[in-house]
Amino acid sequence: MYKRVMTVILVVSLSLSMSVLAYASTISDLKKQKEDAQNQLNAISGSLSDLEDMKAGIDSEIGDVRAQIVEIMASIDLMKEDIAAKEEEIAQAQVEYEKAQAQEQEQYEAMKKRIRFMYEKGDQTYVQLFFESRDLSDMLNKADFIERLYEYDRKMLEEYQATKQQVAELKEQLEVEKDELEAQKYELEEEQSAEEEILAEMKSEASNYEVQIAQAKQQAAAYKALIKKQDAEIKRLEEEEARRKAEEEARRKAEEAKKNGGSSSGKQTYTPTAASASFDTSQIDQASGSAKGKEIAKFACQFIGNPYVPGGTSLTNGADCSGFTQAVYKNFGYSIPRNSSAQRAYGKEVSLNEAEPGDIVCYAGHVALYVGNGKIVHASTQRTGIKISYVTYRPVLSVRRII
Repeated sequence: MYKRVMTVILVVSLSLSMSVLAYASTISDLKKQKEDAQNQLNAISGSLSDLEDMKAGIDSEIGDVRAQIVEIMASIDLMKEDIAAKEEEIAQAQVEYEKAQAQEQEQYEAMKKRIRFMYEKGDQTYVQLFFESRDLSDMLNKADFIERLYEYDRKMLEEYQATKQQVAELKEQLEVEKDELEAQKYELEEEQSAEEEILAEMKSEASNYEVQIAQAKQQAAAYKALIKKQDAEIKRLEEEEARRKAEEEARRKAEEAKKNGGSSSGKQTYTPTAASASFDTSQIDQASGSAKGKEIAKFACQFIGNPYVPGGTSLTNGADCSGFTQAVYKNFGYSIPRNSSAQRAYGKEVSLNEAEPGDIVCYAGHVALYVGNGKIVHASTQRTGIKISYVTYRPVLSVRRII
């Protein structure tokens, strides 16, 4: 009997994870919840993969069993034909047996008549033959004829008896062969019944796997939605924290400027807007890279929220992507090409994994400044202006190091 140990997928509770999201008050708490949710999602994904492999395996086995059943059914049909043919042979053997039996009986009756005629009068028959014979030779010939007739009758009787015996033996052999065919047919039908029972169990198990797979997919979708919600909440809290720090930094710089009577750096300066305050420039300090590159990256981030202007090169009034990178580097005394394709060939190429704050990231028809932690600052579009994006938001063609 076909049996298999069913795999029970990991059943997880989403209600608890969903509810604790409302009580998480810090970024670290949310990140811990996200990590837990991701672990649950990974576990479900692993279980789902195992279930799909098992489902594929049992589907393959179902195909094999079906093929076996078809083969058995074909063998049964052939067996039925053999049995029918054997029954015809048995019927024909029965006819031949009855015919041989009738011939034996007929020959036996004829022989009895001749024997009775020859011997019922004893020696008188031979005396009569002697006196009726023309001579001794004639008498001997007649006596020899009688003896040969007797021998012929006996021989024919024996042949008919032998024929009847052969036919009887053939009929018996055919009966035995028919019985064997009937037994084989019965065994094949039993095997077919067993295979059909196995097939039914396999179909039931495959259906069970389908239910579990559907449940696992629902759970995975729920966890993906939860993680997405957690990401959004983490981003919101990070933006609030960055805005708070930027406002504090702006107030601090404003107070210092009042004390010092204004800026004496000689470089272009800019007071952060509400939009630029949403990015925490302290992240740049945490990234690996040169101090000059970090200084360039933090300077560029001051202009987040300013407009995108096609052909523009002003950090305050608006610039396009290459005009923005050119103006930033110009503020630090570096002269780089004006358009994005020329900038893609300028400086030293490094891999994306080696990118440091201040490097120029080149895309198809677009450039940006890398600020660390997988992010860039760039003049994006007329709708969004200068903003922060993830470096992989589009396929990266090259990363150029200017300093």
